[in-house]
Amino acid sequence: MNGANDTEVRRDLREEVRAQHPGLGEALLEDARVTCAHRAERFEFRSRGDAVLQSIRLALTSDAYFAQVLYRVKTRLQARGIPILPRLMHRLTMTIAQVSIGDATVVAPGLYLLHGQVVVDGFSRIETGAVIGPFVTIGLRAGDIQGPNIGANVSIGTGAKLIGPIEIGAGATIGANAVVVDDVPPGATVVGAPARPIEGRSEVAAPGGNGGLA
Repeated sequence: MNGANDTEVRRDLREEVRAQHPGLGEALLEDARVTCAHRAERFEFRSRGDAVLQSIRLALTSDAYFAQVLYRVKTRLQARGIPILPRLMHRLTMTIAQVSIGDATVVAPGLYLLHGQVVVDGFSRIETGAVIGPFVTIGLRAGDIQGPNIGANVSIGTGAKLIGPIEIGAGATIGANAVVVDDVPPGATVVGAPARPIEGRSEVAAPGGNGGLA
């Protein structure tokens, strides 16, 4: 009985998550704008057609961005209750760029992936303007389904691991190869394993779309 109740709760949670995913057009437009800004390319699009062309160009030049596009398509297919195709989209993101973003994760518009090799799992949330380096894991503790919540404009360095139901405050910076198992205050910079704040230092990642570089 408990097992049946647990399954029902998980199903209800997944349905709730799917309802929170942004619209496809909104997400792709902001992803393209933020990606162009961090790549020091033109990010003020002249029209929707121009935005579409820039998105196609990015998909052809960046495997990580192409994986983002496929992930966004997957979430919309799931929201519409379409079977099989979302699994194919997920497999493609892993094949093309080794990017695996779980079904229970909500990613706000405006994500920048520097490269591939990124895993996000559990009931996690990533807010606008997050920058994620390669070989990053945003995952779960054993026996827990709640993953990290990543605030707006957070920068996560190469090889970092963020584990468990933790809160990463807006504008925080996670150092390369850091292992984060506790909450990180807004604007803080943390390094090490386990990660600890750098005393007297506060860095805010450049907001998406302002031309800042990763």
